Parts: sequence; structure tokens; C-alpha cells
Amino acid sequence: MGKIREIKVQELDTDAFIQEKVREIREAVGDGQAINALSGGIDSSVVTMLGHLALGERLRTVFVQNGLMREGEAERIAEIFRGLGVPVEVVDAQDEFFAALKGVTDPEAKREAITQTFYRDVFGRIVRESGAKFLLQGTILTDVDETVAGIKRQHNVFEQLGIDPQQTFGYRILEPLIQLRKDGVRQVGRALGLPDELAERIPFPGPALAARVIGEATPERIATVRRATAVVERLLRDSGAFQYMAILHEDHVTGIREGQRDFGQQIEVRCWDSVDARTARPTRLPFDTLEALAQQIVQQVPGIVSVTYNIATKPPSTMEAV
Repeated sequence: MGKIREIKVQELDTDAFIQEKVREIREAVGDGQAINALSGGIDSSVVTMLGHLALGERLRTVFVQNGLMREGEAERIAEIFRGLGVPVEVVDAQDEFFAALKGVTDPEAKREAITQTFYRDVFGRIVRESGAKFLLQGTILTDVDETVAGIKRQHNVFEQLGIDPQQTFGYRILEPLIQLRKDGVRQVGRALGLPDELAERIPFPGPALAARVIGEATPERIATVRRATAVVERLLRDSGAFQYMAILHEDHVTGIREGQRDFGQQIEVRCWDSVDARTARPTRLPFDTLEALAQQIVQQVPGIVSVTYNIATKPPSTMEAV
């Protein structure tokens, strides 16, 4: 695959882009069927709408419940897309993902475990059973850049690493957003009629909350970071930041509860100002907001005794922890 030509947001004609991608999807799929995985993020949401415009009922949209998502995510996303006329099938695969992650602590090994479980096992099985030969996927240019540069392996990048998805998984992957970055995808999403809840949604990683647990991503540790995520997203929703998150650290730290020593866990809060995720600076949150975050996380998330705030820029930091 040659160098990808970037479409910068300043030169993006959303109507022309949508028409071109709908035509390309139709030409690629022909009279066959395609399938796509919807996570609720802006990238997969835009791809779902493009695929629906192009193929209608010949697109099967699946939400894979991997056990790593935010609270109530599958139900809410399915409800929104039903309202847009797009049926969403929710597939429960939590046991398979946690089995694949058991005992895995290395960041790249965790990402690879999730990638293989999704593409080869769970989604591979769904695709084989459906007879679809095409997978629509929301890979964007930043995903490719970071993978090729070795910053971190994005779960949805294959050809740039010399992996043939058709040979490896049994289906061809179509990537209509690969020339765009996040700001361009949002513009296309608004032009497609996505509600602000989706079009303005903060980025969420492909490995989901497993990318926000340092060390092993057990069901218990995912549940902890899920609760902390709910607090962070509620309190920072109106911050104007590009992205914000809670990270569960691996090390335990000494705390005090009810006058007794409590050897507990630590949550790191990250909040970023950025345009396209290539570079970012920590948002200068008011100290009152930081205090509220710490107080509510400690009170509402069992086992947490320490809350910190990341103040390193990207680079050298990355936006996600894992």
C-alpha cells in the first residue's frame, strides 16, 4: 500500500466526500454483503452511517460487548442508531475477551490479545456465519501514523504492517476514513446527521478500558476503572477538552480510611487539549475541579485511596496509558 493522501479539514468537502465513499463501498461490495462493528465512537459511527447509506439492509452492524466498555454503552448506542434507522445487533463476548487477557500484563501483548480475539475469533466467527466478505472499519490516518512509527500498535491497522486481513481472517477490510484525522471525521459525522452526543463524543480507544488499566485487565480491575471513568466523564463533560479519562495504576499505595491504614489503589486522571491527537497538552483544569474529581473518585470507587493528575505533554507522554 502506498502513502495515504491526507485530506486536511480545511480542504474537506463533506458532501463530496460522503458521495465518493458511498460509491466506493457500493463498488467494492457489489451485490454482496458487508458487516461492521460499531463501538459508539465517532469513527465507527461515521462508518456505520456511510455503510448504511451505501448498502442499506445489506450491511450488518454488530456491537461486540467485550466486557471492556463504559457503563451502559451497548444499550445506549443501539438505542441511538435504532433512532437513525440502523438496526444494531449486540453480541456478548465478554468471557472470550477476559479469557484472552488472563495473565497478560505487557501493553503490546494486551493489545494483540484483544486484536486476535476480536478479528480472528469473535468477529471472524460472525463474518464466517454471515457469509459477508467485507468488513467496514473506521481506521483513521492517526491510527496508521502511530502504528507505523512504533508509538503503539493500533488494533485496527494491518496492511501497513504487512498483514493481509483476507488471508489472515478470511475477509477484506474497507477503510473509508483512512485519509482523515479526528477533526475531519467529526465534520463528516455532522454532515451525515449524527446527533451531537456522537458527533462531539470524546475519543475512546479500540482496546476500550483495557487501555486504561496498567497491568492485567481482570473483570474486577475493569470494573474499578469503569466506575472512575463515569466520574471523570461526568465532571469534565463541559471542560471543552479534546479527551479525558481515568487510568488504574498497577502499584498499590498507602492510604488511610476510618483511622486505619488502607493499602489501596491509585487512579490517574488525564485530560487533554488537542486538535488531531498527534500532539496534546494537559488541560489547565481549575484546582476546585481537580479536588472534586479526587473526592468523588475516592468516595465512589471502592479500593481507591489516591488520585493524581497527569501534567506531561504528548510527546513524550501518549494520550492513553497502555
